[in-house]
Parts: sequence; structure tokens; C-alpha cells
Amino acid sequence: MAKRRFIDIGANLIDNTFTGIYHGKSVHENDLEKVLGRAWEIGMEKIMITGTTYDDSKRAHAVSLSDQRLYCTVGCHPTHCLEFENPEHGSPDAYAKKLHQLYQDCGKKVVAFGEIGLDYDRLHFCGKEQQNKYFQQQLSVAESLKSPLFLHCRAAFQDLCETLRNRDIRLPGVVHSFDGTCDDAESLMELGLYIGINGCSLKTDKNLDVVKTIPVEKILIETDSPWCDIRPTHAGHKYILTKFNAVKKEKWKEDAMVKGRNEPATICQVLEVISAVKEEDIDQLGKQIYKNTLNLFFPDEIKN
Repeated sequence: MAKRRFIDIGANLIDNTFTGIYHGKSVHENDLEKVLGRAWEIGMEKIMITGTTYDDSKRAHAVSLSDQRLYCTVGCHPTHCLEFENPEHGSPDAYAKKLHQLYQDCGKKVVAFGEIGLDYDRLHFCGKEQQNKYFQQQLSVAESLKSPLFLHCRAAFQDLCETLRNRDIRLPGVVHSFDGTCDDAESLMELGLYIGINGCSLKTDKNLDVVKTIPVEKILIETDSPWCDIRPTHAGHKYILTKFNAVKKEKWKEDAMVKGRNEPATICQVLEVISAVKEEDIDQLGKQIYKNTLNLFFPDEIKN
């Protein structure tokens, strides 16, 4: 049987845990190369490294240069939107211009503008007013770049959809790490957006019921590493077929995953759960999702 082909649309590979640092303490050696090796082994063909601030987007781009299969996004996450008001950047307009310039400087390595959006679950990081203001400003940057969107949404689907609906330009994109209702998914798809599924999308029976209703032509998959793993307590866990050897970080070894730290190789588990709950042939489902991802982020690679 031919190896399945995967594209992880969201992996936070610049997180310190991939250098062996947890909560500011060095626990083991930098193992990003080993993490990537496991991903390539299961059939991963591309990974998009998520940018969440200007500086982190620069770091994501730098890491993407290390391998032709790595790509990045550029943008400012809603919980980091106070970055726009940081005097170090001059002004909100100056920060937006820096994001615009960085996107251009990244060339073909950048495939989406994001991670941008709204997060009403974590308003202690940044209030609604500021989130909405800088979401609008970043959408203007993305529109000027004609870039696909990599969107974040938590407990804010109505506002996010209304904002996008009221824009003069309709950009393609994905709402990643989707955990909303059937109505939320329908509203997003009406805007022409794809739905990004990871472990956080498969936690509860309610989540699984929603995934059942999403057309396979609108699904993309991701890991959101090092977070959003599918845990034994999650509703989707019983459908996992592929198991990986994992050890506690204090007992790290190069041929094992770290317990509690998700990594791109587990994308195969996301596909397995979706296949089971939708009762779809896993190989055909995987091919369709791969095609969906090329269509949005790598259209030049679609063969006629």
C-alpha cells in the first residue's frame, strides 16, 4: 500500500519545547530534527509553521528555510494584538507595515496571512475592542497582499463571520483548530472558508457530531503542535489506529515522542478519527484532504 500523503497546515515548531526547554528550564537536547524525521516517515510532505507575532513570524520563516518541505505564515494572533500598541514598534500602522513587508520578504516560503482572528475565551490577554480593531487592520494587509487567510476563532464565530462578510474583498482561507457548532461551520463555509481539524476539534461527542456534517471537500487537517494532541480522555481517542512510543520529558530519548508534547507525525491520528466518525474510506479521505490543502495554499502544484 502506498504511503499516505499529509500536509500539516498548523504546527508551532518554534515553540521552546522543540529545543528541549519547558517553563524556562532546559530538560533535554534540541530534537526538532528528530521530530521532523518522524513526520517525514509517516508521509508528511509539507508543514506550515505558524506565525503568531511579528518576531515569531520571522522565526517561523527562519526555520522554514532549513528544509524545502517547511513553510510559514505571517501575522499576529488575537491574544497578542497588544503588540500593535507596543512603543517599540512605533505605532499600530508601523506594526502593520512591518507585517506586510515581512510577508513580502519571505517570498514563496510564506503561504498564508495569519494566525489572525478573534479569541473571546482569553480576553485577559487582549480585549474585544483591540482584537477587533487589529483583526480589521490585518485583514486590510492580507487583502493588499491577496493572501489566503489562516484564521483563529474561539467563542467568537458570529463576530468573525460578520467581520469577514462585511469586507469588500472575499479572501480564501481556513479557520484552524475548529471547535464550533454545525451552524458555525455552515457560516464559515458560506464565506468560502475551509475548516481546520485537529485534536481540539475531536474532544467531545458533540465535536464528533459536528465533524460528521462537514463535507470532506471543506476539511483540512493539522496538529497545532505542541498542543492539541488527542488524549485518552477525548471522545475521538477510541478511533486512533496508529500508536507512538512516548516517554516523559525527563526520560527523553531520540527515538520516542515526549508525553504531553504533540508533534506533526500525529496528523495520521487526526485522519484516522475523521475517517471513523464520517465512515469514509481513509485513503480516499486522505487524498481529498491533501487536494483541498493544495487548492488553498499550494495551487501551483495542482496537476491538470
